[in-house]
Amino acid sequence: MDRCELVHENFLRRVAARDLPPGREPEGPLSPTLAVSLYRSGCLSRALDRQSRAMQRAGQGFYTIGSSGHEGLAAVAAALRPTDIAFLHYRDAAFQIARAGQVPGQTMTRDMLLSFASSVEDPISGGRHKVLGSRPLMIPPQTSTIASHLPKAVGAAYSIGAARRHRPEHAILPDDAIAYCSFGDASANHSTAQGAFNAAQWTSYQSVPLPLLFCCEDNGIGISTKTPTGWIAATFANRPGLKYFACDGLDIYDTYATALEAAEYVRSRKKPAFLHVRTIRLYGHAGADMPTTYLPREEVEAEEANDPLLHSVRLLDRAGALTPEQALAIYTETGARVARVAAEAVTRPRLRTAPEVMASIIPPHRDCRPTNGPGAQAREQAFGSDLKAMDEPQIMSRLINWALTDLMLAHPEIVMMGEDVGRKGGVYGVTQKLTARFGPDRMIDTLLDEQSILGLAIGMAQNGFVPMPEIQFLAYVHNAEDQIRGEAATLSFFSNGQFTNPMVIRIAGLGYQKGFGGHFHNDNSLAVLRDIPGVILAVPSNGADAAMMLRECVRLAREEQRVVVFVEPIALYPMRDLLADKDGGWMRRYPDPSQTIRLGEVGIDGQGADLAIVTFGNGCYLSHQARPALEAAGIRTRIIDTRWLSPLPKEALTAAVAGCGHILVVDETRHTGGVAEGLMAHFHEAAPGIPLARLTAEDSFIATGPAYAATMPSKEQIIAAAIALTGGAK
Repeated sequence: MDRCELVHENFLRRVAARDLPPGREPEGPLSPTLAVSLYRSGCLSRALDRQSRAMQRAGQGFYTIGSSGHEGLAAVAAALRPTDIAFLHYRDAAFQIARAGQVPGQTMTRDMLLSFASSVEDPISGGRHKVLGSRPLMIPPQTSTIASHLPKAVGAAYSIGAARRHRPEHAILPDDAIAYCSFGDASANHSTAQGAFNAAQWTSYQSVPLPLLFCCEDNGIGISTKTPTGWIAATFANRPGLKYFACDGLDIYDTYATALEAAEYVRSRKKPAFLHVRTIRLYGHAGADMPTTYLPREEVEAEEANDPLLHSVRLLDRAGALTPEQALAIYTETGARVARVAAEAVTRPRLRTAPEVMASIIPPHRDCRPTNGPGAQAREQAFGSDLKAMDEPQIMSRLINWALTDLMLAHPEIVMMGEDVGRKGGVYGVTQKLTARFGPDRMIDTLLDEQSILGLAIGMAQNGFVPMPEIQFLAYVHNAEDQIRGEAATLSFFSNGQFTNPMVIRIAGLGYQKGFGGHFHNDNSLAVLRDIPGVILAVPSNGADAAMMLRECVRLAREEQRVVVFVEPIALYPMRDLLADKDGGWMRRYPDPSQTIRLGEVGIDGQGADLAIVTFGNGCYLSHQARPALEAAGIRTRIIDTRWLSPLPKEALTAAVAGCGHILVVDETRHTGGVAEGLMAHFHEAAPGIPLARLTAEDSFIATGPAYAATMPSKEQIIAAAIALTGGAK
């Protein structure tokens, strides 16, 4: 008999014999009716765990990480409101079940079994994953809660106070809500978790409202690695700005009373708190994991003897709320009901095709209030003397600044955040004057932590804001790439489009910076961003395009609820000249606020039929430098600016090269894993027979000093590659 069945048989035997574990007397504000309801939630959670294993053995279920031992979290749910957004630990079925009791019309037994069966009728993920989550219960789904959800919980908590000051059109959290986030004791050690705790403390220390309740479910072990005894209390009991509460999760009376106190502290003080809940883990980590292979049998059996449901039976009996016989009847009836519902759930349809699986990668359209752009008076007040400068060509960084200003005037739900974006105006001055124009509420200077920056954006986006977080350099995104991949981009997918976190992530990046930094400031790899399903990646090559593309990026986030990454080529920020000193050939006038470049629209410069140079970013600039020499060699050239790198605008690219005799892809990213790989594959498939070549950067990091551009394409290399491909003058 496996451990699951042993625990089940022990419960039946011990309750029947009134052989219940010792413990404290029931105390606190928990009423008899609510206490019985919490016990029912625990019984349902336990029955679902047992049924999931039976379904897996029968090939009818596919993921069996369970909540047994954590049933006391039902009491935490009861202490909160169903409008308090909850980012849950994967062992929190009892929490979700108890919360369902607070919202009429819920069918939690069937809902969870449909999730176990990966049925398309699963109301949260549509059969894409066995996850906890519910839109009516304000529980966004978490697919792997090893701390990655903590930064966005900080962001969601921050958004509640921000929404009181500037309420977005699509806000979903009440003004008096709190954010709740639960995790295991092992996860508390993860760098992502530590960053979130620090961000919460850093915010609280400055008396900024942050109604956030962290909940550590301490079962003393992470898969097979023990948490040192007393470690969680020792490290969290005395942190500045983070109030500590502790309770025994085996005692629903103690847990409810303590959770009530913690929730009231967070709600009334608008400050974060840490709720430390003692739990146990039954059955091992997940699935076929056998705890007796890495723990002494005596230790495993001692934990099983401390079953929280046995404690609940004792407490309910002592409180006069329920006799052991009644408790046993509830337990057995619940198990029988779950088995009956499961027999029907496993017959429901499942996902079969790629389009069905992928249907929720792209979020649904969202109706937004119409906007006609900023009014003349508002623009005059915001821009001041800059309005006159708009009549003259300007560098890219200044045009981006003006575009951001117009966008923030038009859309009050836009909030920017990042290191140094506010008072300093960014490393390159791109966001200068924006704090003076819009205030620190909308231009948030964050602490130095990319995970916290993106987490803040994700959490605020879930409450109706349109965040525009800035990552200071492209290389820095690797410190937090899972916040994009594992959190932002997957939310619509795993919630079947019910939860979204639209945003525009601005990143200063790519190479060709002269004499500044090395591979950390000159990073020419976009592979990690192009690899994420559903994420839109945009790279402008000049200031006018940057302004118009930014407007489209904000539209995509605001109306289409997309996650967009906008990479701004640092070397082109100050670029003035193209072919000769002081020719001003790369500066542009600021386009009217009504002008945009739509997703998938490529740039075409020239009508040459001999050669199409397909490129983007700095490659576009270098190709324009090379074109006079190519024309002099008799090679009639057109330059195609891809602009949108993910998804590639394939139809537009195919149309753009039509009638050209040769295609040269110029790619400033690396030879391996670079953008050229996708472009070459596309043209090979869509334009067979047309001679193709690519010029890319080397598979190398970038050096500091005079060799800053040695590993990347140059004007001279473009000329040589084009002549080699076409054979020169005709």
